[in-house]
Amino acid sequence: MKRRDFVALIGCAAGLSVMPLVAGAEEPATRVLGFMSARSPEDSARELAAFRKGLEQNGLTEGRNLKVEYRWAHGDYSRLPALAAELVGLQVGVLLAGGGDVSAFAAKAATSTIPIVFIMGGDPIKAGLVDSYNRPGRNATGCVILSNDIEAKRLGLLREIVPAATLFGAMLNPNFPPAVGQLHDLETAAANIGRQLFVAKAGNDAELEASFAALTRESVAALIVASDPFFDTRRTRIIAFATENRLPAIYHNRGYAFDGGLISYGPNIPDAYQQAGGYAARILNGAKPDDLPVTQPTKFDFVINLKTARALGISIPAQLLARADEVIE
Repeated sequence: MKRRDFVALIGCAAGLSVMPLVAGAEEPATRVLGFMSARSPEDSARELAAFRKGLEQNGLTEGRNLKVEYRWAHGDYSRLPALAAELVGLQVGVLLAGGGDVSAFAAKAATSTIPIVFIMGGDPIKAGLVDSYNRPGRNATGCVILSNDIEAKRLGLLREIVPAATLFGAMLNPNFPPAVGQLHDLETAAANIGRQLFVAKAGNDAELEASFAALTRESVAALIVASDPFFDTRRTRIIAFATENRLPAIYHNRGYAFDGGLISYGPNIPDAYQQAGGYAARILNGAKPDDLPVTQPTKFDFVINLKTARALGISIPAQLLARADEVIE
């Protein structure tokens, strides 16, 4: 006798109405995780795959023993407080704040009791999210990817590709709190190498189009796109602009290079999402945020898209190719 038939038989004998199990049916979700991001699902496919891998490595699979409530701001940071409040209202077991510092700030403002796992580019101690990296001490922990602090390094790499350029363009989002520090770092770096910097600011679609027009009007020789979730959500448009205008550009996320951008330099962000997924699963399984140290990247990836370089008519110096972690042919 099959086990499901035996269970049904025992139920009938006890005078109960038992629903027979369906072959292949999913186990009921026993935990609920809230996932909020300043980005959009369309530009986060690699990060989501890594996040789910981190969950599964720690015993949780979405749809089997875990339910995930997703909330996306699509680059509109003003939506984040309401999204965080909505997830807190659902009494999720963990609130994962992805897509940069703005999501982490919104999560912190929404709850001081629900555990938070953040992925951010800035300093979580200064932001009041944790007391220290080793012993977070509050209701939050996560991954710091340091992407906000290496704009000067990106400018230096871009200069190596176009050493004769005298005017560099930079795109920053004034709605992104770290933009103040990003601008300072870029201006200082440009002055140190004797180059001019034209800054185009964009925090919505209309401003993005105006930035494209301004960069074209100023005839910048190369472009640095600052680390920012809004730009990530408009990645395809930004890459297309650079390509159409034959503009060498550098980005913070390797996803840009894989999608046709010239070069990228920054932390492996999917790796951070995998770590965050693991932390979220461990907390749902009983760990406390204070027991999980805040992690930082140990390696930054330098990716060059040679196909794009050829299309732009750019010759990448041999020493740069030798330093690249990955070259896309």
